[in-house]
Amino acid sequence: MCCVVLGGPFPDVCQRSLYKAARIRMCVSADTPLNIKCLYARIAPSAQEYKYPIWPLKHYTTSQYEIKPSTISALLRWYIETMSHIRPVTECSPSAIATPAIFGAEILALEASWVNNFTLDIPGDFNYNHGAQSVQNVDFCNVTVTYTHPGYDDRITVETWLPRNWNQRLQATGGGGWRAGRFALSQFFMGGAIGEGCATTTTDAGLGDKMPDAWALKSPGNVNLEYLHNLGYRSLNDEAIIAKDLVRCFYGMPPAYSYWSGCSQGGRQGLMLAQRYPHAYDGIAASAPAQSWPEFVTALYYPLLAPLWAGEPSPLSCELQFLTEEAVKHCDPKDGIVDGIISEPDNSLLGDHMRLSRAAAITAKAAWSGPRTVAGDSLWYGVSPGSDISGLGVAPGQNITASPDEWLSLFVLKNQSFDIARLSHEEYDSLFRLAVKEYTDVMAANDPDLTEFRNAGGKLLTYHGMADGSIPTKGTEHYYRAVSQLIPDVQDFYRYFESPGLAHCAGGWGGQLTTAFNALRKWVENGTAPEFLPVRVNGTDGEHDWILCPYPAKAIQQSGNATDVGSLRCAH
Repeated sequence: MCCVVLGGPFPDVCQRSLYKAARIRMCVSADTPLNIKCLYARIAPSAQEYKYPIWPLKHYTTSQYEIKPSTISALLRWYIETMSHIRPVTECSPSAIATPAIFGAEILALEASWVNNFTLDIPGDFNYNHGAQSVQNVDFCNVTVTYTHPGYDDRITVETWLPRNWNQRLQATGGGGWRAGRFALSQFFMGGAIGEGCATTTTDAGLGDKMPDAWALKSPGNVNLEYLHNLGYRSLNDEAIIAKDLVRCFYGMPPAYSYWSGCSQGGRQGLMLAQRYPHAYDGIAASAPAQSWPEFVTALYYPLLAPLWAGEPSPLSCELQFLTEEAVKHCDPKDGIVDGIISEPDNSLLGDHMRLSRAAAITAKAAWSGPRTVAGDSLWYGVSPGSDISGLGVAPGQNITASPDEWLSLFVLKNQSFDIARLSHEEYDSLFRLAVKEYTDVMAANDPDLTEFRNAGGKLLTYHGMADGSIPTKGTEHYYRAVSQLIPDVQDFYRYFESPGLAHCAGGWGGQLTTAFNALRKWVENGTAPEFLPVRVNGTDGEHDWILCPYPAKAIQQSGNATDVGSLRCAH
């Protein structure tokens, strides 16, 4: 018997057919050519654990036979194909499933039970990165782990679904708004994942489904930093460790590939994982990310306060809707196609005169320009013209009373009863700088140094709608440019796609990116980087196909009809 142990990470010839941190052992009988007696893999925390880090492969021989690189690659493909759906080796019960181990945490409870014939129709707008899906009669083991960090007075829940027929992949799902996960949309995210055959997981970061007014302050002046750290980053690595332990116990083997899929808060979480925990996932889909959290959330106040500083009442929503429509009408033709979608927002300068209230004009300008100091200096980016800003207005006879998630009052001023409408422009400028200084290390996922993630073999894919009225597309562009300046070959592991007309994560006139996650999987598992992503645009001129190109490339017409996808190519 001759056994060959290969160390990773694997080059392209293997196409990372199992996973980057793995040890593969092939045992070949001495009397039967290439008779596979065993072929297995197990997770190794780091490359240093490999006993035989040998590569490139040449010829490894027994007394009569040799194993060539092409044979090994074929064996790995055979393994994935023949073992594509794994059955559980452990009962779905708390007594049978081993308790996960997390350094610095204490497991409080583990619950497990079967969910049979799970059926769910998932709208595309609720399945970011994937698209619409119909899940039919899936059986899975629902495992819920509750744990705490001693001394932090927290109680975090991680919910993991383990399908009866498993495709050897783990897909973690993100949150939205102030929810880390395990919230209203999680059933769609997780349902889509098990519909694909993946094990899937989500964490509530100890916050449940509560808004921050229920947990942000321990007392006036004292922020609950332990809870905020859980939301910011700490719970994310815990979730990955727990889910992988459960998968390993339930199926008798680790996931061949592990992924993260999220948008908005989930996009921020994805970038945070790549930056802080580069070995947690092989592939990360981090879309419309709220990565510069202190800047973006504080910037939400600016167009609400701007008319008040000018002595004007809140504008009417219908006026702001009209302004958006006029912006589209004026800027849409600049890309050569009149379809109700602005593809070149940087060239969208509105110069026409129209009859509007002064409050509406001030609000729209503030939303599009982004927050500025009293001296006129830019603090952060604004949303692009064409984004829906009608939510910044009110119905007739009303005034703005709500503030964005109470961020300034709870976390920056640390006073829940403070009336934000009383802020002067000078005070707002000071609070903006204070928010960035105080919370960047906790909540911002804007560190451009992704060297460790790249070296770990990870792949990262981001899309962002250019009609996003919540999180400015320019903020994501800013981050990607920062990464590319630090790592010139950024497109080898990270690609960013801007989608004209797409609203926040979904909606709008632009194309929903229903193939983003599949493109990420092909990149991770086959080494096929996405040269473009196809979308179906629902413009004012009807539906048509289009392509989105990796930033900074744009789709240009080579010949024929401008809306014929076959006539398009990506060019810088």
